Amino acid sequence: MKPKYYPVVLDKEDRKAIEAVANANGHSEQMRMRARILLALDESDGASKSQSDIADVLKTSTSTIYKTSKAFHDKGTKGALTRKKRAVPPVLSKIDGLVEARVIAMACSKAPGGHARWTLRLLETKVAEADDLPNLSDNTIARLLKKRRLSLT
Repeated sequence: MKPKYYPVVLDKEDRKAIEAVANANGHSEQMRMRARILLALDESDGASKSQSDIADVLKTSTSTIYKTSKAFHDKGTKGALTRKKRAVPPVLSKIDGLVEARVIAMACSKAPGGHARWTLRLLETKVAEADDLPNLSDNTIARLLKKRRLSLT
């Protein structure tokens, strides 16, 4: 069973650094809120208010108060203030440098017979016909060309 409370005791250096984060405009609102929570939970001068009282004053939930105090207990000051970074993007990109170069070369080449110029749909079908290229939608091809400031006109 999880405990209902993790004590937060800040030393002078940590308190000064957290106050700087809480009062600075250069940080995200989430980071500033976590800093305010840690300052309110600090027990170095004596007992702090209850989590529900702090949640009412800061206009947040008791769950946020609990998670912040737990993060401070587990990871320290920096771990409680910052957000965990993702190790891997949610969806890996199908496009790498080789695929991008092949699609751009195809778009810059002469249009196939019967067509005056390349269209996104025509590029999509030609990419699908290529064995060594992954299937890309016309929107993906458009983003790829736009990223490189290329136009089909």
